[in-house]
Amino acid sequence: MEQHDAMYIDGSWRPAEGRGTIEVVNPADGQVIANVPAGSAEDVDAAVRAARAALPGWAATPPQERAARLAALRDQLVARADEIAATVTAELGAPPAFSKAVHAGAPIAVCGSYAELAAAYAFEEQIGNSTVLHEPVGVVGAITPWNYPLHQVVAKVAPALAAGCTVVLKPAEDTPLVARLFAECVDAAGIPAGVFNLVTGLGPVAGQALAAHDGIDLVSFTGSTAVGRKIGALAGAAVKRVALELGGKSANVILPSADLAKAVAVGVANVMANSGQTCSAWTRMLVHRDRYDEAVELAAAAAAKYVPGEKIGPLVNAAQRDQVRGYIERGVAEGARLVAGGPEAPLEAGFYVRPTVFADVTPEMTLAQEEIFGPVLSILAYEDEDDAARIANGTVYGLAGAVWAGDEAEAVAFARRLETGQVDINGGRFNPLAPFGGYKQSGVGRELGRHGLTEYLQTKSLQL
Repeated sequence: MEQHDAMYIDGSWRPAEGRGTIEVVNPADGQVIANVPAGSAEDVDAAVRAARAALPGWAATPPQERAARLAALRDQLVARADEIAATVTAELGAPPAFSKAVHAGAPIAVCGSYAELAAAYAFEEQIGNSTVLHEPVGVVGAITPWNYPLHQVVAKVAPALAAGCTVVLKPAEDTPLVARLFAECVDAAGIPAGVFNLVTGLGPVAGQALAAHDGIDLVSFTGSTAVGRKIGALAGAAVKRVALELGGKSANVILPSADLAKAVAVGVANVMANSGQTCSAWTRMLVHRDRYDEAVELAAAAAAKYVPGEKIGPLVNAAQRDQVRGYIERGVAEGARLVAGGPEAPLEAGFYVRPTVFADVTPEMTLAQEEIFGPVLSILAYEDEDDAARIANGTVYGLAGAVWAGDEAEAVAFARRLETGQVDINGGRFNPLAPFGGYKQSGVGRELGRHGLTEYLQTKSLQL
């Protein structure tokens, strides 16, 4: 079992001030695989002070040099991709192939994109008689989730460093090992001391201390909407900026002209990816009533192929498993029809949940309104396009979604009606350069690409 007692602060590993520890558990078997320090407010303060001291030098570093350091960081991630994938599989439970392709692959792509963007971005522009400067916002407090533990780190740290900001990272307590590995990559990439700092710890202690710290200029948080509200309140008290990527209840709208078999198969795969622990998952499948029964049959058959322990991994911890099982039981109690899966444990060991599909779900049911964060799909019927749009937009969330139609223009026209931050058209593939973020209670701000970079910049006008 791994034993760690240090934080990465000011360019070196130093013993934690806090005396507590966090057990890291392999969710596939419930065994403890590591211990990491539970950072205190004193640890957070030391990291913030290091970041503030490093800020003037890093902000003044030419963008081309910042780009070179990010390129070196990308190279470190490439060199350690196998180790990254194995680490995520151990602490999150993701199947090895998914860990290699997504949990290791996506951060490499995103880091590379910011190396290129830092070199090309116009940090100064001329508007009439004014020179407009785009300057770093300052010290960033980054609080990241466990579901995509390295991707979410890189999606915050890379644009912040590209902008000239310095960072204090507080990763999720369930998945701190890959964050420690990332800190090693930062060190090996030659990024100056204090520019990036890592404090492991619990949300109510280290996370709260980071969000409330007077030395933090911007808090970037990814997680639940409930916690996002608390982060926003803490930041608002000091009038500091926030970027919040929160929950989702995304709709997968299958129009009558669509290739139903393909749309259902891809839709089920989207929900089951990462054991359903994806904020942008299309957890509501909307199908025209005339094709509803066929879609239900196809979805049930597709879900049956996701064998727990083989094609689908466990949930991150016992509490998450129990919560998802509770949602399944509630769905049955509210009258939804279970066509695949159920609340019963599929395996004796580990935090697994059976891939589950519900039919006869109505828009007001809990299944159609609340984020479940597990491998649970709800299928809803609609009468016409106006009805489909009403149902799709009928939640407090607006993070992602999908539209399928026989004609791309038809799908795009419907997608324009959706109140959500990102829509995949006929299975359009993920684009690491496109902005990602939500409408309504799915968040504030955007990540990835040029729009993600601007979250970490502030603007100054020089009137000439």
